Amino acid sequence: MKQQICPIVWLQDWYYSQCDGDWEHNENILITTIDNPGWRCAITLEGTMMEDIVFTNESVDKTETDWYRCWVENNVFIGFGGPYNLLNLIEVFKDWVKRHDVR
Repeated sequence: MKQQICPIVWLQDWYYSQCDGDWEHNENILITTIDNPGWRCAITLEGTMMEDIVFTNESVDKTETDWYRCWVENNVFIGFGGPYNLLNLIEVFKDWVKRHDVR
């Protein structure tokens, strides 16, 4: 059985794999809070292997505090979610990258 990698550890690895002496000089991964309350995650795709890959929008609404939405706009992966959904946002991004076998 293959061990699951923590989404935060996976994101750190993905970030580092994109560092090419140029890409990392911008704010390419931003994780911030929103006033709903909740989270916003934005990951710049330009300059990565994901910039030309089609993303299917994802939306989950379970409760007022358990929800998330993810899409790609202007070469940026964007995710918004409830106060306990930060890992969901990262997992959606991770699953998308892994489906396309790009690192």
